[in-house]
Amino acid sequence: MSGYFLYHSIGTFPGKAERMAASLTDFSNIWSAEDDGQWPAALAARQRFIDAWRRLIEAPQGTLTTAENVTAALYSLIGGLPTERLAGKRLLVAADCFPSLHFLLAGLGERFGFTLDTVPLRPGETWVRDQDFIDRWQADVGLALITFVTSTASYRCDVGRLAAHGRAVGSIVGVDVTQGIGVAPFSVAATPVDFVVSTSLKWLCGSSGAGILQVAPDLLASCRPELRGWFSQPNPFSWDLDAFTYADDARRFDHGTPAILASVASLPGLEWVEQTGIDIIRAQNAGLVERIIGAALENGWEIRSPLDASERGGSVMLGLPQGTEPAKIIAALRDERFYCDARGTTLRLSSGMVTTETAVDALIAQLTEHIGSRRRRAS
Repeated sequence: MSGYFLYHSIGTFPGKAERMAASLTDFSNIWSAEDDGQWPAALAARQRFIDAWRRLIEAPQGTLTTAENVTAALYSLIGGLPTERLAGKRLLVAADCFPSLHFLLAGLGERFGFTLDTVPLRPGETWVRDQDFIDRWQADVGLALITFVTSTASYRCDVGRLAAHGRAVGSIVGVDVTQGIGVAPFSVAATPVDFVVSTSLKWLCGSSGAGILQVAPDLLASCRPELRGWFSQPNPFSWDLDAFTYADDARRFDHGTPAILASVASLPGLEWVEQTGIDIIRAQNAGLVERIIGAALENGWEIRSPLDASERGGSVMLGLPQGTEPAKIIAALRDERFYCDARGTTLRLSSGMVTTETAVDALIAQLTEHIGSRRRRAS
């Protein structure tokens, strides 16, 4: 029985340790060899990671590259846009976006000439409604950043509807897919957007440091990233100081010597997701999530995630009762080998392919003991 409910943080899959260890060992042997084969092999491994990501979101060839994390990817994109795309305009984001991205954007407005406009949550609600986002989205929005699935409510927005509105008003539309990719389908072929940022953690079961930036061809061609270096060129080994030119594909968003280890460590997870199939992963997850939701409804626990599965990612968030101490509850569950976390009074639970029905039922029993139930209060 696995009591692992942390897929919103670091995902795992059966045999992950062995497959990751084998991948890193192979790389270690290549990198340590006393020959000249290191860089060709390393760059080929990075390309396999890029290609796996490209297949995952059905992105055109040459539109996707690596980044350390979503914050770095977003900064690189903003720093490459033509000045007129943001200057004097609003940059629209929801209050339930990943906080790191808001921290970044809040510090860039003056420099790039935009006004950051944050769409608030309605009082008492736990996610920003799509309609509220659209109501604030007029033609003076230069860029809108959409969160595919939120990290505090597991709300899954209607990307197609939002992106269509963005195209109609002429905005750049970006999507952070971090919390949903791998457990919910997402495709830039089916739902065109201007750019995508993500990491390979969470449901993709990768390592930290393995972020990505994908940019649609039309926007990519107009970008001149200020964060640039020798790998931004068509030929990184062109060292003529007066002849720098940008690569004509996503490599223009590269800069210095690329990190390789995170790609190597994350590729087994990406390959496992591809081999298993997102439909299978989602079906297994949905059954376990519905089990938790059913128990929450029966016990009178506050549910801070959508009840409609089509509006939900892979997690379910519960509101802890007033007077409880989240840290103590997390510690007590850990003592029983149930692993989850909390953001404030929001308990975050994410079951994945290593999580069993037995584990879910045992977790529910533990939660009933620690936070009570309507049935117990009624008696």
